[in-house]
Amino acid sequence: MIAFSIVLAAAGGVFGYSEIFTKGIDRLPDRPCGGAVARDLVTQALPSSRTAEERGRMVPTSKDLAFYCSVSTDDSTLSGEVRGTDSSVGTWRDHFAGPLAGTSVEVVAADVRAISTPKLATVYVPCTLPQHKKGSAAEAYSLTAEARTIGPTRAKGDELRQVVVDFAYQLLRHAYEVGGCKEARDFPDALPRLTEGRVVEEPVG
Repeated sequence: MIAFSIVLAAAGGVFGYSEIFTKGIDRLPDRPCGGAVARDLVTQALPSSRTAEERGRMVPTSKDLAFYCSVSTDDSTLSGEVRGTDSSVGTWRDHFAGPLAGTSVEVVAADVRAISTPKLATVYVPCTLPQHKKGSAAEAYSLTAEARTIGPTRAKGDELRQVVVDFAYQLLRHAYEVGGCKEARDFPDALPRLTEGRVVEEPVG
C-alpha cells in the first residue's frame, strides 16, 4: 500500500493520555481512549482482571494524522490505530486480504468497508483531511483503521473477529470526526455483521 505519511514526533498538535484503573475493566470510562470506543466491546474481548489500562494518542501532521488506542488487562490487549492514507479501495483490499491473510470476510455499508482476517480487522473510508490538497492524491485520500488482540481473550473465533471489527470501526469514526474530514457523511451505528459479508477469495478492484 502507498506509504503512510505519518510522523510520530511531529512538532506540536500532539495529544496523548494514559490511565491505569486498579479495579479492572468495570472502572474504565464508558468510552475509553478519549471517547473513541465503547467499554462493552473491551469487556467482550478481554478476560476479567483486577487491573486495566487505557492508552490513546492523536498525532496530526502537516500531511495526515494518526490515532492510537489500546486497552490492556494483565497479559491481554485490544489495540488499534487509524492512519491517513493515499490508497484506493482496490489497493487497500489487496494489501489486507491477499493470499497470505487467511480466510478474509468483507462487509460494506455505502463507502465504508471492513475486512476481517484471522489476525486483524481493517476498515476503510474515503477522507480528505483539511491539510490535503484537492486532486493531489496519487490514488484516493482515505482513513484506514487496523485492530487486533494480543494474548488471551474472553471471546473466541467468529465472535472475537466481530468484536475486533466493531472496535476498528469505532476508532475510524472517532478519527474521522476529530480529524475533520471534509466529506459530509452519516455513519451507520454499526457495520453489517460478518455473517452478512462475502468471503474475499480473490481481491477485486
